[in-house]
Amino acid sequence: MSSASDLFAASAAAPAAPLAERLRPRSIDEVLGQRHLLAPGKPLRLAFDSRKPHSMILWGPPGTGKTTLARLMAQAFDAEFIALSAVFSGVKDIRDAVQMAEATLASSGRHTLLFVDEVHRFNKAQQDAFLPFVERGLVTFIGATTENPSFEVNSALLSRATVYVLESLSEEDLGALLARTGLQADAEAKERLVGFADGDARRLLNAVENLQNAKPQGAIDAAFVESTLARNLRRFDKGGEQFYDQISALHKAVRGSDPDASLYWLVRMLDGGADPLYLARRIVRMAVEDIGLADPRALQIALDATQTYERLGTPEGELALAEAVIYMACAAKSNAVYNAYNAARAFVSADGTRPVPLQLRNAPTKLMKSLGYGKDYRYAHDEADAFAAGESYLPEGMPAVEWYKPTERGLEAKIREKLETLRGLNAAAAKKRR
Repeated sequence: MSSASDLFAASAAAPAAPLAERLRPRSIDEVLGQRHLLAPGKPLRLAFDSRKPHSMILWGPPGTGKTTLARLMAQAFDAEFIALSAVFSGVKDIRDAVQMAEATLASSGRHTLLFVDEVHRFNKAQQDAFLPFVERGLVTFIGATTENPSFEVNSALLSRATVYVLESLSEEDLGALLARTGLQADAEAKERLVGFADGDARRLLNAVENLQNAKPQGAIDAAFVESTLARNLRRFDKGGEQFYDQISALHKAVRGSDPDASLYWLVRMLDGGADPLYLARRIVRMAVEDIGLADPRALQIALDATQTYERLGTPEGELALAEAVIYMACAAKSNAVYNAYNAARAFVSADGTRPVPLQLRNAPTKLMKSLGYGKDYRYAHDEADAFAAGESYLPEGMPAVEWYKPTERGLEAKIREKLETLRGLNAAAAKKRR
Protein backbone atom coordinates (compact mmCIF):
# COMPACT_ATOMS: atom_id res chain seq x y z
CA MET A 1 0.00 0.00 0.00
CA SER A 2 1.36 3.45 -0.94
CA SER A 3 2.37 6.05 1.58
CA ALA A 4 0.54 9.38 1.54
CA SER A 5 1.46 13.01 2.00
CA ASP A 6 -1.97 14.60 2.43
CA LEU A 7 -1.73 18.37 2.82
CA PHE A 8 -5.33 19.02 3.74
CA ALA A 9 -6.88 15.92 5.40
CA ALA A 10 -6.16 14.16 8.64
CA SER A 11 -4.61 10.70 8.49
CA ALA A 12 -7.06 7.84 8.13
CA ALA A 13 -5.29 6.13 10.98
CA ALA A 14 -6.08 8.92 13.42
CA PRO A 15 -8.17 7.71 16.39
CA ALA A 16 -10.68 10.54 15.97
CA ALA A 17 -11.19 9.99 12.25
CA PRO A 18 -14.82 10.63 11.26
CA LEU A 19 -17.06 7.79 10.18
CA ALA A 20 -16.77 8.83 6.53
CA GLU A 21 -12.99 8.33 6.75
CA ARG A 22 -13.21 5.05 8.66
CA LEU A 23 -15.58 3.58 6.08
CA ARG A 24 -13.67 4.81 3.04
CA PRO A 25 -13.41 1.89 0.56
CA ARG A 26 -10.08 0.06 0.60
CA SER A 27 -10.50 -1.53 -2.81
CA ILE A 28 -12.27 -0.73 -6.05
CA ASP A 29 -14.78 -3.52 -5.38
CA GLU A 30 -15.98 -1.75 -2.21
CA VAL A 31 -16.90 1.45 -4.07
CA LEU A 32 -20.64 2.04 -4.31
CA GLY A 33 -22.13 3.68 -7.39
CA GLN A 34 -20.36 4.93 -10.54
CA ARG A 35 -21.04 1.66 -12.36
CA HIS A 36 -20.82 3.52 -15.68
CA LEU A 37 -17.13 4.06 -14.87
CA LEU A 38 -16.20 1.11 -12.64
CA ALA A 39 -18.12 -1.89 -14.00
CA PRO A 40 -16.07 -4.45 -15.96
CA GLY A 41 -15.02 -3.02 -19.30
CA LYS A 42 -15.77 0.57 -18.25
CA PRO A 43 -13.10 3.33 -18.48
CA LEU A 44 -11.88 3.60 -14.89
CA ARG A 45 -12.04 -0.15 -14.33
CA LEU A 46 -9.83 -0.60 -17.38
CA ALA A 47 -7.39 1.97 -15.99
CA PHE A 48 -7.23 0.11 -12.67
CA ASP A 49 -6.81 -3.27 -14.36
CA SER A 50 -4.11 -2.05 -16.74
CA ARG A 51 -2.20 -0.34 -13.90
CA LYS A 52 -1.47 2.50 -16.32
CA PRO A 53 -2.28 5.85 -14.71
CA HIS A 54 -3.32 8.87 -16.75
CA SER A 55 -4.22 12.45 -15.84
CA MET A 56 -7.91 13.07 -15.36
CA ILE A 57 -10.57 15.35 -13.95
CA LEU A 58 -13.33 13.83 -11.83
CA TRP A 59 -16.44 15.97 -12.14
CA GLY A 60 -19.45 15.29 -9.98
CA PRO A 61 -21.59 16.39 -7.01
CA PRO A 62 -20.25 16.25 -3.44
CA GLY A 63 -20.00 12.85 -1.79
CA THR A 64 -19.75 10.76 -4.96
CA GLY A 65 -16.29 9.30 -4.32
CA LYS A 66 -13.84 11.60 -6.11
CA THR A 67 -11.25 11.59 -3.32
CA THR A 68 -11.76 7.88 -2.70
CA LEU A 69 -11.10 7.02 -6.34
CA ALA A 70 -7.93 9.09 -6.35
CA ARG A 71 -6.62 7.33 -3.23
CA LEU A 72 -7.46 3.92 -4.64
CA MET A 73 -5.62 4.77 -7.85
CA ALA A 74 -2.47 5.65 -5.91
CA GLN A 75 -2.76 2.32 -4.13
CA ALA A 76 -3.40 0.36 -7.32
CA PHE A 77 -0.54 2.02 -9.19
CA ASP A 78 1.84 1.82 -6.19
CA ALA A 79 2.27 5.58 -6.45
CA GLU A 80 3.02 8.25 -3.89
CA PHE A 81 -0.20 10.13 -3.08
CA ILE A 82 -0.03 13.90 -2.57
CA ALA A 83 -3.25 15.82 -2.00
CA LEU A 84 -3.84 19.54 -2.25
CA SER A 85 -6.99 21.53 -1.62
CA ALA A 86 -7.45 24.53 -3.91
CA VAL A 87 -9.28 26.25 -1.04
CA PHE A 88 -6.16 26.42 1.13
CA SER A 89 -3.29 26.05 -1.35
CA GLY A 90 -1.36 28.38 -3.63
CA VAL A 91 1.53 28.25 -6.09
CA LYS A 92 4.00 27.69 -3.24
CA ASP A 93 2.14 24.54 -2.20
CA ILE A 94 2.21 23.36 -5.80
CA ARG A 95 5.97 23.89 -5.92
CA ASP A 96 6.40 22.03 -2.62
CA ALA A 97 4.36 19.12 -3.96
CA VAL A 98 6.46 18.98 -7.13
CA GLN A 99 9.68 18.98 -5.11
CA MET A 100 8.33 16.08 -3.05
CA ALA A 101 7.48 14.22 -6.26
CA GLU A 102 11.00 14.79 -7.62
CA ALA A 103 12.57 13.61 -4.37
CA THR A 104 10.41 10.49 -4.31
CA LEU A 105 11.28 9.66 -7.91
CA ALA A 106 14.99 10.17 -7.24
CA SER A 107 15.09 8.15 -3.99
CA SER A 108 12.76 5.24 -4.76
CA GLY A 109 11.86 5.48 -8.42
CA ARG A 110 8.18 5.67 -7.47
CA HIS A 111 5.77 7.80 -9.44
CA THR A 112 3.55 10.45 -7.76
CA LEU A 113 -0.19 10.91 -8.11
CA LEU A 114 -1.06 14.55 -7.39
CA PHE A 115 -4.69 14.99 -6.34
CA VAL A 116 -6.17 18.52 -6.35
CA ASP A 117 -9.53 18.85 -4.64
CA GLU A 118 -11.86 21.64 -5.85
CA VAL A 119 -9.49 22.42 -8.71
CA HIS A 120 -12.00 24.93 -10.08
CA ARG A 121 -11.03 27.29 -7.23
CA PHE A 122 -7.51 27.68 -8.62
CA ASN A 123 -7.09 30.67 -10.94
CA LYS A 124 -5.61 30.36 -14.43
CA ALA A 125 -2.05 31.04 -13.31
CA GLN A 126 -2.28 28.42 -10.58
CA GLN A 127 -3.71 25.86 -12.98
CA ASP A 128 -0.97 26.65 -15.50
CA ALA A 129 1.63 25.83 -12.85
CA PHE A 130 0.80 22.12 -13.19
CA LEU A 131 1.32 21.95 -16.96
CA PRO A 132 5.11 21.44 -17.27
CA PHE A 133 5.13 18.68 -14.66
CA VAL A 134 2.17 16.89 -16.20
CA GLU A 135 3.81 17.07 -19.63
CA ARG A 136 7.11 15.74 -18.26
CA GLY A 137 5.28 12.84 -16.67
CA LEU A 138 6.64 13.76 -13.24
CA VAL A 139 3.12 13.58 -11.77
CA THR A 140 -0.19 12.07 -12.73
CA PHE A 141 -2.66 14.88 -12.22
CA ILE A 142 -6.13 14.13 -10.85
CA GLY A 143 -8.42 17.10 -10.32
CA ALA A 144 -11.75 16.93 -8.52
CA THR A 145 -14.48 19.47 -9.14
CA THR A 146 -18.18 20.00 -8.57
CA GLU A 147 -18.29 22.58 -11.36
CA ASN A 148 -18.38 22.14 -15.12
CA PRO A 149 -14.72 21.81 -16.23
CA SER A 150 -15.58 23.43 -19.56
CA PHE A 151 -16.02 26.73 -17.72
CA GLU A 152 -13.81 26.34 -14.65
CA VAL A 153 -10.66 24.55 -15.89
CA ASN A 154 -8.41 26.26 -18.41
CA SER A 155 -8.20 24.71 -21.85
CA ALA A 156 -4.48 23.85 -21.64
CA LEU A 157 -4.96 21.70 -18.55
CA LEU A 158 -8.26 20.34 -19.85
CA SER A 159 -6.60 19.13 -23.06
CA ARG A 160 -4.10 17.06 -21.05
CA ALA A 161 -6.67 15.31 -18.86
CA THR A 162 -9.61 12.99 -19.47
CA VAL A 163 -12.86 14.17 -17.89
CA TYR A 164 -14.95 11.56 -16.08
CA VAL A 165 -18.44 12.48 -14.90
CA LEU A 166 -19.49 11.02 -11.55
CA GLU A 167 -23.16 10.66 -10.65
CA SER A 168 -25.05 11.08 -7.38
CA LEU A 169 -25.48 7.82 -5.51
CA SER A 170 -28.80 6.06 -6.00
CA GLU A 171 -31.11 5.22 -3.11
CA GLU A 172 -30.03 1.59 -3.49
CA ASP A 173 -26.35 2.56 -3.15
CA LEU A 174 -27.05 4.77 -0.15
CA GLY A 175 -29.04 1.96 1.46
CA ALA A 176 -26.08 -0.38 1.05
CA LEU A 177 -23.77 2.24 2.54
CA LEU A 178 -26.14 2.75 5.46
CA ALA A 179 -26.05 -0.99 6.13
CA ARG A 180 -22.25 -0.84 6.44
CA THR A 181 -22.53 1.63 9.32
CA GLY A 182 -24.40 -0.84 11.53
CA LEU A 183 -26.85 1.88 12.61
CA GLN A 184 -29.78 0.50 14.59
CA ALA A 185 -32.80 2.20 13.08
CA ASP A 186 -36.28 1.27 11.91
CA ALA A 187 -37.22 1.18 8.23
CA GLU A 188 -38.82 4.63 8.21
CA ALA A 189 -35.79 6.21 9.88
CA LYS A 190 -33.49 4.66 7.29
CA GLU A 191 -35.72 5.95 4.52
CA ARG A 192 -35.55 9.46 5.98
CA LEU A 193 -31.77 9.22 6.22
CA VAL A 194 -31.41 8.15 2.60
CA GLY A 195 -33.65 11.03 1.56
CA PHE A 196 -31.66 13.44 3.70
CA ALA A 197 -28.40 12.35 2.03
CA ASP A 198 -29.76 13.36 -1.39
CA GLY A 199 -27.22 11.25 -3.29
CA ASP A 200 -24.25 12.35 -1.12
CA ALA A 201 -22.41 9.51 0.66
CA ARG A 202 -20.47 11.83 2.95
CA ARG A 203 -23.63 13.60 4.00
CA LEU A 204 -25.24 10.26 4.87
CA LEU A 205 -22.26 9.13 6.97
CA ASN A 206 -22.03 12.45 8.79
CA ALA A 207 -25.75 12.23 9.59
CA VAL A 208 -25.34 8.69 10.91
CA GLU A 209 -22.44 9.81 13.11
CA ASN A 210 -24.51 12.68 14.51
CA LEU A 211 -27.34 10.29 15.32
CA GLN A 212 -25.02 7.78 16.97
CA ASN A 213 -23.47 10.52 19.10
CA ALA A 214 -26.90 11.82 20.09
CA LYS A 215 -28.25 8.33 20.93
CA PRO A 216 -25.50 5.78 21.50
CA GLN A 217 -27.93 3.12 22.78
CA GLY A 218 -31.17 1.76 21.33
CA ALA A 219 -32.86 1.85 17.95
CA ILE A 220 -33.48 5.15 16.20
CA ASP A 221 -36.90 6.04 14.79
CA ALA A 222 -38.02 8.56 12.16
CA ALA A 223 -39.07 11.14 14.75
CA PHE A 224 -35.59 11.13 16.28
CA VAL A 225 -34.05 11.58 12.84
CA GLU A 226 -36.28 14.58 12.17
CA SER A 227 -35.59 16.21 15.53
CA THR A 228 -31.83 15.60 15.49
CA LEU A 229 -30.83 16.50 11.95
CA ALA A 230 -31.06 19.97 10.46
CA ARG A 231 -33.81 20.69 7.95
CA ASN A 232 -33.14 18.81 4.76
CA LEU A 233 -31.94 21.23 2.10
CA ARG A 234 -31.57 19.70 -1.33
CA ARG A 235 -28.12 19.95 -2.81
CA PHE A 236 -28.02 23.31 -4.53
CA ASP A 237 -25.17 25.64 -5.46
CA LYS A 238 -26.51 29.17 -5.85
CA GLY A 239 -23.82 30.11 -8.35
CA GLY A 240 -22.79 26.83 -9.91
CA GLU A 241 -23.69 24.23 -12.47
CA GLN A 242 -26.78 22.89 -10.70
CA PHE A 243 -28.19 26.39 -10.35
CA TYR A 244 -28.08 26.98 -14.10
CA ASP A 245 -29.27 23.46 -14.88
CA GLN A 246 -32.35 23.98 -12.73
CA ILE A 247 -33.25 27.44 -14.01
CA SER A 248 -32.86 26.02 -17.52
CA ALA A 249 -35.24 23.20 -16.62
CA LEU A 250 -37.77 25.68 -15.22
CA HIS A 251 -37.64 27.85 -18.34
CA LYS A 252 -37.97 24.86 -20.67
CA ALA A 253 -40.89 23.43 -18.69
CA VAL A 254 -42.75 26.75 -18.98
CA ARG A 255 -41.94 26.95 -22.69
CA GLY A 256 -43.13 23.37 -23.07
CA SER A 257 -46.52 24.22 -21.46
CA ASP A 258 -46.14 21.78 -18.55
CA PRO A 259 -47.50 23.52 -15.43
CA ASP A 260 -46.69 20.64 -13.08
CA ALA A 261 -43.05 20.35 -14.16
CA SER A 262 -42.76 24.15 -14.05
CA LEU A 263 -44.05 24.20 -10.49
CA TYR A 264 -41.70 21.36 -9.52
CA TRP A 265 -38.57 23.20 -10.68
CA LEU A 266 -39.73 26.47 -9.11
CA VAL A 267 -40.21 24.78 -5.75
CA ARG A 268 -36.91 22.87 -6.09
CA MET A 269 -35.05 26.15 -6.52
CA LEU A 270 -36.90 27.88 -3.70
CA ASP A 271 -36.28 24.89 -1.45
CA GLY A 272 -32.60 24.98 -2.38
CA GLY A 273 -32.20 28.61 -1.39
CA ALA A 274 -32.42 30.44 -4.72
CA ASP A 275 -33.21 34.16 -4.47
CA PRO A 276 -36.96 34.45 -5.17
CA LEU A 277 -36.43 37.84 -6.82
CA TYR A 278 -33.95 36.26 -9.23
CA LEU A 279 -36.65 33.72 -10.10
CA ALA A 280 -39.16 36.55 -10.47
CA ARG A 281 -36.88 38.28 -13.00
CA ARG A 282 -36.55 35.06 -14.96
CA ILE A 283 -40.34 34.64 -14.98
CA VAL A 284 -40.66 38.14 -16.46
CA ARG A 285 -38.15 37.11 -19.10
CA MET A 286 -40.23 34.03 -19.92
CA ALA A 287 -43.29 36.22 -20.40
CA VAL A 288 -41.62 38.34 -23.07
CA GLU A 289 -39.46 35.66 -24.68
CA ASP A 290 -41.82 32.71 -24.95
CA ILE A 291 -45.31 34.22 -24.73
CA GLY A 292 -45.03 37.77 -25.99
CA LEU A 293 -48.07 39.15 -27.77
CA ALA A 294 -49.77 35.77 -27.96
CA ASP A 295 -50.95 36.68 -24.43
CA PRO A 296 -49.83 40.16 -23.26
CA ARG A 297 -51.43 39.51 -19.87
CA ALA A 298 -48.54 37.16 -19.06
CA LEU A 299 -46.11 40.05 -18.70
CA GLN A 300 -48.45 41.95 -16.39
CA ILE A 301 -49.00 38.84 -14.27
CA ALA A 302 -45.24 38.31 -14.03
CA LEU A 303 -44.69 41.92 -12.96
CA ASP A 304 -47.55 41.73 -10.45
CA ALA A 305 -46.04 38.55 -8.98
CA THR A 306 -42.69 40.31 -8.59
CA GLN A 307 -44.26 43.26 -6.79
CA THR A 308 -46.32 40.93 -4.61
CA TYR A 309 -43.21 39.08 -3.52
CA GLU A 310 -41.41 42.37 -2.82
CA ARG A 311 -44.28 43.36 -0.51
CA LEU A 312 -44.94 40.04 1.22
CA GLY A 313 -41.61 38.23 1.11
CA THR A 314 -41.21 34.56 1.99
CA PRO A 315 -43.26 32.42 2.28
CA GLU A 316 -46.45 34.30 1.37
CA GLY A 317 -45.03 35.98 -1.72
CA GLU A 318 -43.79 32.69 -3.17
CA LEU A 319 -47.39 31.73 -3.92
CA ALA A 320 -47.60 34.67 -6.33
CA LEU A 321 -44.52 33.37 -8.15
CA ALA A 322 -46.13 29.94 -8.35
CA GLU A 323 -49.31 31.49 -9.80
CA ALA A 324 -47.27 33.33 -12.42
CA VAL A 325 -45.32 30.22 -13.41
CA ILE A 326 -48.48 28.17 -13.81
CA TYR A 327 -50.07 30.92 -15.91
CA MET A 328 -46.97 31.14 -18.11
CA ALA A 329 -46.99 27.40 -18.66
CA CYS A 330 -50.67 27.40 -19.64
CA ALA A 331 -50.57 30.54 -21.83
CA ALA A 332 -50.40 30.57 -25.62
CA LYS A 333 -46.79 30.58 -26.75
CA SER A 334 -44.99 32.82 -29.23
CA ASN A 335 -41.37 33.82 -29.66
CA ALA A 336 -42.21 36.18 -32.54
CA VAL A 337 -41.30 39.31 -30.53
CA TYR A 338 -38.05 37.67 -29.37
CA ASN A 339 -37.12 36.72 -32.94
CA ALA A 340 -38.09 40.13 -34.34
CA TYR A 341 -35.98 41.95 -31.74
CA ASN A 342 -32.94 39.76 -32.41
CA ALA A 343 -33.29 40.20 -36.17
CA ALA A 344 -33.58 43.99 -35.85
CA ARG A 345 -30.64 44.13 -33.47
CA ALA A 346 -28.47 42.08 -35.82
CA PHE A 347 -29.40 44.35 -38.75
CA VAL A 348 -28.69 47.58 -36.88
CA SER A 349 -25.34 46.33 -35.54
CA ALA A 350 -24.16 45.54 -39.09
CA ASP A 351 -25.80 48.51 -40.85
CA GLY A 352 -24.65 52.11 -41.19
CA THR A 353 -26.18 55.16 -39.50
CA ARG A 354 -29.13 55.96 -41.71
CA PRO A 355 -30.64 59.47 -41.32
CA VAL A 356 -34.25 59.91 -40.24
CA PRO A 357 -36.43 60.87 -43.26
CA LEU A 358 -37.37 64.57 -43.23
CA GLN A 359 -41.11 63.95 -43.02
CA LEU A 360 -40.62 61.92 -39.81
CA ARG A 361 -38.52 64.51 -38.03
CA ASN A 362 -39.88 66.79 -35.32
CA ALA A 363 -40.02 70.51 -36.20
CA PRO A 364 -40.34 72.60 -33.00
CA THR A 365 -38.55 75.67 -34.48
CA LYS A 366 -38.97 77.84 -37.59
CA LEU A 367 -35.49 76.91 -38.76
CA MET A 368 -36.34 73.23 -38.68
CA LYS A 369 -39.55 73.84 -40.56
CA SER A 370 -37.69 75.89 -43.17
CA LEU A 371 -35.34 72.96 -43.65
CA GLY A 372 -38.26 70.67 -44.43
CA TYR A 373 -38.52 68.88 -41.10
CA GLY A 374 -41.95 67.27 -40.83
CA LYS A 375 -42.98 68.37 -44.35
CA ASP A 376 -45.48 66.07 -46.09
CA TYR A 377 -45.96 64.01 -42.96
CA ARG A 378 -49.32 62.22 -43.07
CA TYR A 379 -51.12 62.24 -39.72
CA ALA A 380 -52.53 58.72 -39.46
CA HIS A 381 -55.60 59.75 -37.46
CA ASP A 382 -56.74 61.93 -40.36
CA GLU A 383 -56.64 58.97 -42.78
CA ALA A 384 -59.27 56.29 -43.36
CA ASP A 385 -59.19 53.69 -40.55
CA ALA A 386 -56.38 55.75 -38.97
CA PHE A 387 -53.89 54.23 -41.42
CA ALA A 388 -51.78 56.15 -43.94
CA ALA A 389 -51.66 53.53 -46.68
CA GLY A 390 -48.41 53.50 -48.64
CA GLU A 391 -46.47 55.60 -46.14
CA SER A 392 -42.96 54.39 -45.26
CA TYR A 393 -41.46 54.86 -41.81
CA LEU A 394 -38.04 53.39 -42.56
CA PRO A 395 -34.95 55.38 -43.63
CA GLU A 396 -34.69 56.12 -47.34
CA GLY A 397 -32.96 53.38 -49.28
CA MET A 398 -33.44 50.77 -46.58
CA PRO A 399 -34.91 47.54 -47.92
CA ALA A 400 -38.37 46.53 -46.76
CA VAL A 401 -38.29 44.16 -43.80
CA GLU A 402 -40.77 41.89 -42.00
CA TRP A 403 -38.99 40.99 -38.79
CA TYR A 404 -42.12 40.56 -36.73
CA LYS A 405 -43.98 37.48 -37.90
CA PRO A 406 -46.88 36.84 -35.54
CA THR A 407 -47.99 33.28 -34.99
CA GLU A 408 -51.52 31.96 -35.31
CA ARG A 409 -51.74 31.36 -31.56
CA GLY A 410 -53.57 33.47 -29.00
CA LEU A 411 -53.94 37.20 -29.59
CA GLU A 412 -51.23 37.07 -32.26
CA ALA A 413 -53.67 35.36 -34.60
CA LYS A 414 -55.68 38.62 -34.68
CA ILE A 415 -52.51 40.71 -34.94
CA ARG A 416 -51.41 38.60 -37.88
CA GLU A 417 -54.75 39.09 -39.60
CA LYS A 418 -54.60 42.87 -39.10
CA LEU A 419 -51.02 43.16 -40.40
CA GLU A 420 -51.93 41.19 -43.51
CA THR A 421 -54.79 43.63 -44.14
CA LEU A 422 -52.56 46.69 -43.66
CA ARG A 423 -49.87 45.27 -45.92
CA GLY A 424 -52.52 44.73 -48.55
CA LEU A 425 -53.51 48.38 -48.30
CA ASN A 426 -49.85 49.41 -48.65
CA ALA A 427 -49.46 47.26 -51.74
CA ALA A 428 -52.59 48.77 -53.32
CA ALA A 429 -51.35 52.31 -52.62
CA ALA A 430 -47.98 51.54 -54.13
CA LYS A 431 -49.70 50.12 -57.24
CA LYS A 432 -51.69 53.33 -57.67
CA ARG A 433 -48.55 55.46 -57.52
CA ARG A 434 -47.05 53.43 -60.34
